[in-house]
Amino acid sequence: MENQVNFAADLFNKKELKTLQDEIAGIAQYLWERGWAERNAGNFSINITGMFSRQELEAFSSLPSLTLAKTYPDLARTLFLISGTGTRMRDVAVNPTDFLCFVYVGGSADSCHISGWGSRESKVNPTSELATHLAIQQLLIQQKSTEKVVLHAHVTELIALTQLAPFKTAEAINAMLWCMHPETMLFVPEGLGLIPFNLPGSENMAMATLRELGKHKAILWEKHGCIAVGNSCPEAFDTLDILAKSARIYFLCKSAGLEPEGFTSVQVDELRTHYAALGQINRGDSDKNV
Repeated sequence: MENQVNFAADLFNKKELKTLQDEIAGIAQYLWERGWAERNAGNFSINITGMFSRQELEAFSSLPSLTLAKTYPDLARTLFLISGTGTRMRDVAVNPTDFLCFVYVGGSADSCHISGWGSRESKVNPTSELATHLAIQQLLIQQKSTEKVVLHAHVTELIALTQLAPFKTAEAINAMLWCMHPETMLFVPEGLGLIPFNLPGSENMAMATLRELGKHKAILWEKHGCIAVGNSCPEAFDTLDILAKSARIYFLCKSAGLEPEGFTSVQVDELRTHYAALGQINRGDSDKNV
């Protein structure tokens, strides 16, 4: 065990990971402050394979292995930095090293090797949502996407929308979000995907999420939370933050006893056309959920 502790410590001291740890700490703090990561809620995975040489990656094969419930052929010999199960984002913000673990998918792609020990001198196991994270990370590789981060958070404002009868479809939610603030059309022109309630961590949840991520970079799980992908932790967070801002504007108007006016359908279309003409969005993407 001592060798494994030293192995993990050496990894966290790797220069390339120092900046990433600071980034993770910052986003964890934001999630906690927003109230999007109560208790041990919230988790993330980051594909960090490119930060290591082949020889360094092979060293993970010497660690004890965990058999996976299914095979992930496109993840063979890939390395992820993943939040630990049962950890709190408020703690991750203070000292990420103690609450993160490395997960290396072996060459057979049906097992993984886990390394994660912080100053607590106890093993950190990956989030209980590991299967969902691996499935999404495999999809990103299959799509040849540059996005390497998968972030899950309990975005209060968006969860609240799924409690309301008028917002039981992605079409209804996106139509409202786009007309509350122009930034939503600019940065999330494809809108978000909506997954009807499934048991958290279930195979049904993972498969439904994969289908929607083929069209969206943010997914809303009914009465549960959100998933966002991005090239970095801040980018994934920003997507959720922008969507939440529009939802918050809607609820502020409603709490004042007034019906939000929002943009008209003509104005929404003008926004699409304007941003598309500037090359800031692809008009085809912005029309997916109209």
